[in-house]
Amino acid sequence: MSEITNNVWIAANHSFQRFDNHLLRHLSYHQPVARWEYYQHQDEPSCLEIALSFLENYLNSLQQPVNLIGHSTGGLLGLLYSRKYPNKVKSLTLLGVGCHPAVDWQIHYYALREFLPCSQRIILAQMVQTMFGQQNQYNTKGLSLILQQDLNTSPSPHSLFRRVNINPGGIKSPLMVCGGSNDNIVDLNSLRGWQEYFKPGDVLWECPQGNHFSHYFYPEKVSRKILEFWKAVARKNYIQKAAIKVSSLKTN
Repeated sequence: MSEITNNVWIAANHSFQRFDNHLLRHLSYHQPVARWEYYQHQDEPSCLEIALSFLENYLNSLQQPVNLIGHSTGGLLGLLYSRKYPNKVKSLTLLGVGCHPAVDWQIHYYALREFLPCSQRIILAQMVQTMFGQQNQYNTKGLSLILQQDLNTSPSPHSLFRRVNINPGGIKSPLMVCGGSNDNIVDLNSLRGWQEYFKPGDVLWECPQGNHFSHYFYPEKVSRKILEFWKAVARKNYIQKAAIKVSSLKTN
């Protein structure tokens, strides 16, 4: 856990840390970012509610609303928390989360496991090509191991026996949604579907040529857009507070 700040990265996919670090480093050049991490042991049930309760405990210890940011399952937890505790969230930034927020890479994986007569190794190798593009044998093996670890350590609610659905919809706090134009997990239709639930000030940004891990391959571009969003949120909050103060002075 990093020091307490106004910005919190929700890391629910422990095995994906190496894909998050580039973005966090770029963000930290400008603003401190705390990393809240959830690691699920293999003998624990895969449950979003448990992870959400731990996130709630941590954020309750902070004295002010925060900017939440998360990719995939981390973003989903941020969305669920923001819906439940809107007054504690200054803003939410989602990376690789579609308008049907429960859809992640694991739901695609389990669908393939159910309908294709192939081993886990072959399905994981197929998922690597889907998520990262064409890879050589060495990279495919390494990335397959990372995906296999995520099956065991993330609180994604899906399994071979069930698929979980979470209602679409936005939040009361300012919302930014980022995704890659070449993301085969959260495609453009799913990404742009957020616009139906947007309110004034919410932002949708598509990373050109980006895939499901756009924040890893294009950390400078993604961090620049997020920082612009945070600045816009801070400016709006400042104007609102100033207006309230002026109104109070007039009343008195």
